[in-house]
Amino acid sequence: MTLEQKAILGTTAVVIAVVSYIPYFKDIFTGKTKPHAFTWLVWAILNGIAFAGQVHDNGGAGAWAVGFTTLATFSIFLIALVKGEKDIRRFDWLCLGGAVLSLIPWLITSEPLISVVLITIIDVFGFLPTVRKSIRKPRQETLSTYALSTLKYGLVVIALQSYTLVTVLFPLSIAILNGLFVLFLLIRRRQVTA
Repeated sequence: MTLEQKAILGTTAVVIAVVSYIPYFKDIFTGKTKPHAFTWLVWAILNGIAFAGQVHDNGGAGAWAVGFTTLATFSIFLIALVKGEKDIRRFDWLCLGGAVLSLIPWLITSEPLISVVLITIIDVFGFLPTVRKSIRKPRQETLSTYALSTLKYGLVVIALQSYTLVTVLFPLSIAILNGLFVLFLLIRRRQVTA
């Protein structure tokens, strides 16, 4: 695939990212969606680390959507402090602490791989406060945002200029996690209605 084709895919991934967050922000402000602040802060930190790792390893156009997602997730975190889920538990603090601690290996070793592996693992834990909340309140999450995020991160992987564990691991795992979360929400919404 040429660099021009990768640039088109990278741009498409950013457009999908923008489009995916529009209904999420709308749902937050109408009270339909109640984001869990800790999940979104963890995601902002993790995406920021992944973006830096991708830039470090010449991820190219595949890194653009991850950079945008860092800004969007941090914005949602800030809004969630006021309009989000208020049920903060010890487990949520542990997930946040793990995200912050994942920076340390990179700072000590100047090697992003250890941090990217850690953030990929921590992202699963960062997702858990939202999963926990969605077991009880599956309609408080905007399904289309997660579905489009699956597509976005799939395009991110394809658009990467350099394929290394540092550049691929995080976006591939996010694509899979978001896809699984979409399925989870669909199942829980049917169960809660039934």
